[in-house]
Amino acid sequence: MLSKRLTCQTSLRSLMHARGMATAAKNKSKTNNAEDVGDAVDAVEIQLPETSFEGYNMEVPELSFKTTKSTLLQMYKDMVIIRRMEMACDALYKAKKIRGFCHLSIGQEAIAVGIENSITKRDSVITSYRCHGFTFMRGGSVKSVLSELMGRRAGVSFGKGGSMHLYASGFYGGNGIVGAQVPLGAGLAFAHQYKNEDACSFTLYGDGASNQGQVFEAYNMAKLWNLPVVFACENNKYGMGTAASRSSATTDYFTRGQYIPGLKVNGMDILAVYQASRYAKNWCLSGKGPLVLEYETYRYGGHSMSDPGTTYRTRDEIQHMRSKNDPIAGLKMHILELGIASEEEIKSYDKAARKYVEEQVALAEADAPPEPKLSILFEDVYVKGTETPTLRGRIQHDTWDFAKQGFACD
Repeated sequence: MLSKRLTCQTSLRSLMHARGMATAAKNKSKTNNAEDVGDAVDAVEIQLPETSFEGYNMEVPELSFKTTKSTLLQMYKDMVIIRRMEMACDALYKAKKIRGFCHLSIGQEAIAVGIENSITKRDSVITSYRCHGFTFMRGGSVKSVLSELMGRRAGVSFGKGGSMHLYASGFYGGNGIVGAQVPLGAGLAFAHQYKNEDACSFTLYGDGASNQGQVFEAYNMAKLWNLPVVFACENNKYGMGTAASRSSATTDYFTRGQYIPGLKVNGMDILAVYQASRYAKNWCLSGKGPLVLEYETYRYGGHSMSDPGTTYRTRDEIQHMRSKNDPIAGLKMHILELGIASEEEIKSYDKAARKYVEEQVALAEADAPPEPKLSILFEDVYVKGTETPTLRGRIQHDTWDFAKQGFACD
């Protein structure tokens, strides 16, 4: 009984909040190359199915690679927390505590977790509005994410951004304009190159944004300058309520770069995502320039909370993906088969994740909303200390004076 209690306590501590603990920071500072797998006791050999990858003008990653047991366990815990957080978002939205837009990523957890465990904090990540999991993986707490969604002052954007505008260190959003983050991601890669940094930019977008002109303009500029950017398409099969095959003349998104090599990845298998993401980063940092990745994934819910998600696809289709391709269940199977953890230990991780998220929900609900004062409207326009003397508002009489913290005409 004591052993069981200690196991549960240990798993809870690792979840409370692993991203912010010193051990996690140490893990994230690694390059995560295939050779860097710790001691022999912790090392584990992974063999991926042949269907994991498909390449375009490039060789695909090795199907056999080494990683660590601790990495696999951490990825499992991360995915469980993200799913619990998204389920909490669902409940809070239905309770009318979250308003406006809200896009959940239930079913797509392997992408955010697989990428983050394969890169370092020096690398940049930018994505579209389905961004809650990425914010958590980049260092935001569950509380700060939920507080933002509920418009609370403790949110990652101080309660001003909501679901589509979340940020963290090295994470540049959460962008609400379809496809707009792609040229921004190329710009982040340019900054890494310009400053001679050993880092790259993971720039994510959905299949619904894949036909945007700015995507192809970013491709062109990235290849001209050989930027260290991974253009990553999260193909979840549906752009809002439209199937990919109805909106795109070709759904082989990984070939869309033409002059840029591409790689298609099983985005429902976190081990494939992890291996492909490591490979992509090494590709960019070796001087080969940009790469187009396609993570073939699936969202269980609708496009947003206003979309039931069953009018343009069948319930059988959704249930089939849940039962046969779920990323969390898939990693759990590997962990059990490799003898990394027992069924009882995994249940303790699940229980600890549920408890942790419930506590974070309670803390977020207790947060205060922004104060009803005008200065809040102007406080994030400039970095503190770099403000202009005044800032004009909607009309001339709304000119804000930063020194007096009031309107200039008052």
